[in-house]
Amino acid sequence: MLRLGVYALAICIMVGVMLGASWALGPRRRGAPDPNPFESGILPLHDTSIRFPSQFYLVAMLFVIFDLEMVFVFAWAVAVRPAGWLGYGGMLAFLTLLLLALAYLWRSGALEWGPARKTPTLKNKAWRA
Repeated sequence: MLRLGVYALAICIMVGVMLGASWALGPRRRGAPDPNPFESGILPLHDTSIRFPSQFYLVAMLFVIFDLEMVFVFAWAVAVRPAGWLGYGGMLAFLTLLLLALAYLWRSGALEWGPARKTPTLKNKAWRA
């Protein structure tokens, strides 16, 4: 129990030192904030409030989800022998679930980048005839 108390005290001291250092070393500007966005020190040439299609955000979220699963697969690969067949079954179920999610996203069109394709319906065919 003493070790836990020492650990908690060390964390509190470390957080206090970091907060104090950021307060002491931080900028002291009192004026209005700069309206220009910070672009690696380069002044913007045009308006930076460009609307991006939602596919960019969707692909970014899908990348995070499917990239994060690699962390679990790598951790399983490191401990595959101690995990045994139970760990193998769990990882197989996990990967199957991810493949089903990917198949669902593919079928629902979440991975499509081009314009939406219109599927011909009976109503459209009757209208053209």
